[in-house]
Amino acid sequence: MNIILKSAKIIDPSSSFNNQVMDIQIENGVITAIAPTLTATGFEELKGEELHVSQGWFDSSVCLGEPGFEERETIAHGLEVAAKSGFTHIAVEPNSFPITDSQSTVSFIKQKASGSATEALPIGALTMKSEGTDLAELFDMQNAGAIAFGDYKKTISSANLLKLALQYTQDFNGLVIAFAQDKSITGKGVANEGIEATKLGLKGIPTLAEEIEVARNLFLLEYTGGKMHIPTISSAQSVALIKEAKAKGLQVTCSVSAHLLCLTDAALQEFDTRFKVLPPLRDEATRQALLAGVLDHTIDCITSEHNPLDIEHKKLEFDQASFGTIGLESAFTALTTVLPTEVVVAKLTAAKAIFNIPTATIEVGNKACLSLFTTQGTSTFDKTSILSKSKNSAFLNYPMQGKVYGIVNGDKHVFNQ
Repeated sequence: MNIILKSAKIIDPSSSFNNQVMDIQIENGVITAIAPTLTATGFEELKGEELHVSQGWFDSSVCLGEPGFEERETIAHGLEVAAKSGFTHIAVEPNSFPITDSQSTVSFIKQKASGSATEALPIGALTMKSEGTDLAELFDMQNAGAIAFGDYKKTISSANLLKLALQYTQDFNGLVIAFAQDKSITGKGVANEGIEATKLGLKGIPTLAEEIEVARNLFLLEYTGGKMHIPTISSAQSVALIKEAKAKGLQVTCSVSAHLLCLTDAALQEFDTRFKVLPPLRDEATRQALLAGVLDHTIDCITSEHNPLDIEHKKLEFDQASFGTIGLESAFTALTTVLPTEVVVAKLTAAKAIFNIPTATIEVGNKACLSLFTTQGTSTFDKTSILSKSKNSAFLNYPMQGKVYGIVNGDKHVFNQ
């Protein structure tokens, strides 16, 4: 594969070409030249209006369905969606059937994903069948290619089991993902505990359910050492707790979902189950606190929290519908409506360091691992914008800023005109 990206503005603070408009020549997956103007025989030229290029984006929380739930999404099609959405790497959650709790299931996902432009990096379940009783085969899964361990959307209720996981994974530099949601407090809640849920008669989920688990998990981390990632936080107090833990020197990181930065529980007024997510959409004050946490770098990265669900799980009464929204194809263009482009790019690439994924600065001689996009133009996200097999998007009818062109990842590329 030999290509030249024409007149691309480079967004990469670690590159000597940062904020410069350059042609980028890529030969056999390696950047071989960067200059104001390049021409070469036998090279395909890729052009886009106001083309921008950054290091490849990584989404730290994506559900793909397969194996077991192929009607929601297959690995092959999900990776194609990710590529067209600008992601060179995605972390695949273990909530398949069977649960990704063994070396063989990790290997299956890696094998099915081979040959795709976007790389699939499995997250192994922390406990067998994600039941929270016994630790899964963590070391074996890491040897097979798992990049971290966590039970998707499930809190480890046993503090001792989480303590053991943090101690054990230190032997092989493993990363523990600790979702924070106290089920005894959440109960049958379906929406943010607040004015909107009260007006609509919906059972509430208080931020306390998250905060009490975040505090417990951070105490355990301080006791054991090790590395912990707290995904998709949704509370101002969670931000404060994690900021304090980082100041103590604890190896803790966290993420927030794109929809919690862009939407609030005011969207629930029509009881539309597209907005039923976990953690739930919070109020405007919390949304602003989460944005502040992103800007002061307490929140390390942003995830699309892509969770495709079929119509049988979403077209139900609000109380009965499943939690989850798709988000890959809307992540970048939604985030640029609430955050500066440089911040969005930084937070879509920062998780690589957390999950120990190699990075490549945009310099001559390095592997081409690039996301291609523009910040120009506005649009409305509608059903034609959805690339996934499932259509449960919380961003339908949301005004978007910019456009994603695709990716270059080594000797493969996907480019949308």
